[in-house]
Amino acid sequence: MRYRLGDICTITKGGTGIMKAIPGNFTMVALGEANKTHDEYQFDTKAAIIPLVSSTGHGHASMKRVKYQEGKFALGNILCAVIPKDENFVLAKYLHIYLHWNREELLVSQMKGMANVSLSLNKIADVEVIVPSIDKQKEIVELEKTLIKKELETDKYYSDQLTQLENLNKAILQEAMQGKLVAQDAADEPASKLLKRIKAEKAVLGKKEKPLPAIKTEEIPFEIPDNWVWCRLSEMCSKIGSGSTPKGSNYSKTGFPFFRSQNIHNDGLVYDDIKFVSDEVQKQMNGTAVYPNDILLNITGGSLGRCALVPSEFIEGNVSQHVCIIRPLAVDTIFFHKLVLSPYFQKFVFSSTTGAGREGLPKYNLERFPIPLPPLSEQKRIVSEIEKQLEKTQQLKSHIIANQLATVQLLKALLHGAFEVEDREKIRTFSK
Repeated sequence: MRYRLGDICTITKGGTGIMKAIPGNFTMVALGEANKTHDEYQFDTKAAIIPLVSSTGHGHASMKRVKYQEGKFALGNILCAVIPKDENFVLAKYLHIYLHWNREELLVSQMKGMANVSLSLNKIADVEVIVPSIDKQKEIVELEKTLIKKELETDKYYSDQLTQLENLNKAILQEAMQGKLVAQDAADEPASKLLKRIKAEKAVLGKKEKPLPAIKTEEIPFEIPDNWVWCRLSEMCSKIGSGSTPKGSNYSKTGFPFFRSQNIHNDGLVYDDIKFVSDEVQKQMNGTAVYPNDILLNITGGSLGRCALVPSEFIEGNVSQHVCIIRPLAVDTIFFHKLVLSPYFQKFVFSSTTGAGREGLPKYNLERFPIPLPPLSEQKRIVSEIEKQLEKTQQLKSHIIANQLATVQLLKALLHGAFEVEDREKIRTFSK
């Protein structure tokens, strides 16, 4: 039979501001996966806990989980406790399972609001739930325990597979940078001549070379083919330098795109929450202009080492001081981007940071990175082979993720099947 939650349960909003919780001896149920503690408790019972606000916000209705709690506990004021009026009729744990596994249809669909998406107590009270016999409820509780165990086992299995794929991707990039991914061609122009052309091009551009120390033997981590050459990063670039942020965060609604570290991702520029600067402000930020085929590298914070290749159709923009512009000369920029993403380069990035708290990668260190430079024609062959192999691993990844989602859907279907009862469309009111 189906029943309204408001008829078979009491629904009470939490009374504690999550940020105002005073650490103590009682669990305080919070919105996230992890709970907090509080020095007082609001409930001493068994309850299903439903969030009253969207888990993602920004006008999007979503709910990651319905929680279960029993004993003495406090409750955040953006959640509510759904407590059975009679545990001999409906178990709180059963309600938790039913509401959690059906939350999209029953709860998320009832969320309202533009910016602040929320769920009202009245809407929750009107939610209809299937209530089988107590014995059936207990069977479902045990079934969920079994299914959750199975889900954890399969999650670990698929997670291990994805980790192996990620390690394989790294190995592909590492082999590429060591000259082991494609065969060398004796007809290729040696990289030493390419490096001379780069220096000549820098001279034409009026770029004055800073004296750089010779690369010592102990700085070279692996052997490279004979027609490759080791060089400092700054030797092959016309620019290495971080951006700057407009004074007073002087952003505009339109103008030149202004990229911050959150906009820089390995697979490209992300325009979510993008900022803009006006022509006037852009002129004030000398030397921070971004052009097509630039490499943008995050040099501070939690996204340190993340790197994007600016697309060739890009026109112009700017970056913040947390992002470094690397502008290589006379090389294949896709190859260069793969080089920066390789384990070899990333190891240098993370071993060369300085500063306490918000670590940063100094320009001085970056300029001196030893770089394995292949002939230009081999760079193009390497890029082609990398893309071919990464396409295969991406197909495998998609297959693994599809299997993982199918497993979750199967588990959900098994629980849904257990929820089915005769006359399920009939609504009956109930009071204690």
